[in-house]
Amino acid sequence: MTLKTLFFYVLPSKNKIWEGLTQRFHRVIALDFVGFGFSDKPRPHRYSIFEQASIVERLVGHLGLRNHRINLLSHDYGDTVAQELLHRYEHNKTGSILINSLCLSNGGIFPETHYPRFIQKLLKDGGFLSPILTRLMNFFLFSRGLGAVFGPYTQPSQAEYWDMWTAIRTNDGNLVVDSILQYINQRKKHRDRWVGALASTTVPLHLIYGPLDPVNPYPEFLQLYKKVLPMSTVSVLDDHISHYPQLEDPTGFLNAYLNFINSF
Repeated sequence: MTLKTLFFYVLPSKNKIWEGLTQRFHRVIALDFVGFGFSDKPRPHRYSIFEQASIVERLVGHLGLRNHRINLLSHDYGDTVAQELLHRYEHNKTGSILINSLCLSNGGIFPETHYPRFIQKLLKDGGFLSPILTRLMNFFLFSRGLGAVFGPYTQPSQAEYWDMWTAIRTNDGNLVVDSILQYINQRKKHRDRWVGALASTTVPLHLIYGPLDPVNPYPEFLQLYKKVLPMSTVSVLDDHISHYPQLEDPTGFLNAYLNFINSF
């Protein structure tokens, strides 16, 4: 059987593990969600996890992969999109993709153990402050805020920060951040649907986790994950790895993922 992987990334971080994945898989697919990277960033627009999942399904159909079993590798926001795709697959929804496996990493899978940054809380709650804050966002504030969710020894280089900032600023993406952050509220509203999809699936499930993550902190997050999803396997990376393990420890991340894939 030919294996294929679908990637969900919020940041342009795939380059550090791309070569290792292309050596293992016949075809590797990466996409920017609407509102992220170099995709369109419409405004006003109601950014929805359901819409993002439907776009992935249409992409799979467009690429002629509707009848192929696909391995999903996701991170953060992409975890939630993957959960919705898994729900559709398990319930035989029309157009759903055939999921061969799912690997999650450092996402707010459980709203009760997810701690958004202060600026995220301000933006997601809307109000008159949101349009002001999005327009005041600049490279300094962005890099300082992002650096807080990286480990002390794994900070991005200045060039990497600029790459990420460029992706956000493309098509005025900074002006839609408050709309995109509604996914935090969506996670709470649809918790039973999305956590339930993980709890009831028969698809091989794995978690790669950076334990220094202040957004999904150790041990609270990991304890709940193992309690709710005891059938999932878990790879916990070194103590100094934080919210972006694929950037902070690409070798450890890649080895953990390939060990999972090779286990079934």
